[in-house]
Amino acid sequence: MSDDPRPSRHLDIIIERPWRAVYEVASDPRNLPRWAAGLAGGEVQREVTQWSMTSPMGRVLVSFVPENEHGVMDHTVTLPSGESVLNPLRVLPLDESRCEVVFTLRRGTMSDAEFDEDAAAVAEDLATLKEICESDGAAPM
Repeated sequence: MSDDPRPSRHLDIIIERPWRAVYEVASDPRNLPRWAAGLAGGEVQREVTQWSMTSPMGRVLVSFVPENEHGVMDHTVTLPSGESVLNPLRVLPLDESRCEVVFTLRRGTMSDAEFDEDAAAVAEDLATLKEICESDGAAPM
């Protein structure tokens, strides 16, 4: 890993659904195991101001920003190590029937290889979200 600061990477996908429908699915922590592989693996439980779930890394805590009309779904994931990672996530309307979902992957202390691997995993998660949202009968849980 280089000591040079490196920019974040913005990953995006177009979803052929209205932004609000995508927001309702993606911003609900109970749906995370359906589309975010890094958070899949167990039951999602409400714990006062955050959500807990078992992930492939172990038990994690997730805190989303409050529901809003701007499509902002930023969330902080607290890892089993206690490290907290902010995940900027937005759903942006393109027109009345489709939207763009943008995830900002922040480098942190990752090596170049780890960063590329994480970017590939996020791209897969966004593709899964697209599939869920575009499938017939896709609705929030």
